[in-house]
Amino acid sequence: MQTFKRLDALSNISSIVGIGETDYLKDYANARKNIVDKDSYGLAAIAFKRAIADSGISKDEIDGLIVGPTISSERIGEILGINPNFSAQGDAVNSIMLAAMAIHSGAAECIALIYGNNQRTGGVQYGGPQAEGGDRRLAYTYFAPWGMTSQGALYAIMTQRYMALHGVTETELAEVAISQRQFASMNSNAVMQDPLSIDQYLKARYICEPLRLNDYCLINDGGVALIICSKERAKKIKRKGVVISGFGRSDINKDSTSLRPRLIDFYLTAHKETAKQVYSNANTTPSDIDTLQIYDSFSPHILFALEGFDFCPIGTAGQFISKGAIGPGGRLPINTSGGHLSESYMQGWNHQLEIVRQLRNEADKRQVKKARVAQYISDIAGKVASIIYKVENS
Repeated sequence: MQTFKRLDALSNISSIVGIGETDYLKDYANARKNIVDKDSYGLAAIAFKRAIADSGISKDEIDGLIVGPTISSERIGEILGINPNFSAQGDAVNSIMLAAMAIHSGAAECIALIYGNNQRTGGVQYGGPQAEGGDRRLAYTYFAPWGMTSQGALYAIMTQRYMALHGVTETELAEVAISQRQFASMNSNAVMQDPLSIDQYLKARYICEPLRLNDYCLINDGGVALIICSKERAKKIKRKGVVISGFGRSDINKDSTSLRPRLIDFYLTAHKETAKQVYSNANTTPSDIDTLQIYDSFSPHILFALEGFDFCPIGTAGQFISKGAIGPGGRLPINTSGGHLSESYMQGWNHQLEIVRQLRNEADKRQVKKARVAQYISDIAGKVASIIYKVENS
């Protein structure tokens, strides 16, 4: 397997020693009743407080601060009373990679990663002409000439071609939402815990064909925080850490506005490149993965990632999931908290917490037996990234 020397320095040098999140179910219920008692910063602060308590360290030991793109590091630092030596902003997977880079460089030794989002009570739009601010650089209006101003429309056309090309059925696609709901039913903090049957899935309305209501992620308020320390510092903490073992990243930007990377190869080129990096960096193979967490703003993410990272041959993901492989008791349990479809939409941040719980053996009824190696995959808009985590000393 090819070795990617530039990533070797980041492998196995840092550990997650604390995690915290908000009460997704409670806040979702309040939002539906128009009860607004916390903004993004309030949610982020609650998550941080719980992460610090979980780690057992003092807040004063935090010397690095990385925040999600929904909040300001200056403001959350003021609220929490943190004056860091290092600060940055990024999405979930980039933030973890930035933390490892900061630790490697010596810029910081104990870093808080914090995310808060009041997207439901704040009325954030992820579709339509005002999506994410209308004409901002992150807006989906790049694709307006094709009549698509939402990610749902983009993934629908992507999925339509994939299903036609490989003969995947709606019944097979349904298994993604159904299996994740099975996990969510065992998660007391998940927003959607009621069982989901194949009949219920198929009777639900199309949002953008072939994607139905349950193929779309939730829109809910929440906060997530992680405490990441150098491996040396982690050894001094009573709480057993989860080692960040490997990274991989590959972007497809060429012809992205024309949708070529989506429609021609479903991001497989970037998947394959990222897979080479992350498995080499962590000295791991797909067969070593005990549980897999995949960014799932829409259910077809699962199909594309499974094939792109060699968990099954190209064109067979539908068959793979239809045999119960990704649900409770399956050979590759995926999104074991319920994921974005059923637990909470925290833009990839809650997936990291579920990995920690699984590797600590703290996932209660949904615990994957003997879980020692976990992987996270994100392939948003052709920017493919992956992290592999391991139980300490595994």
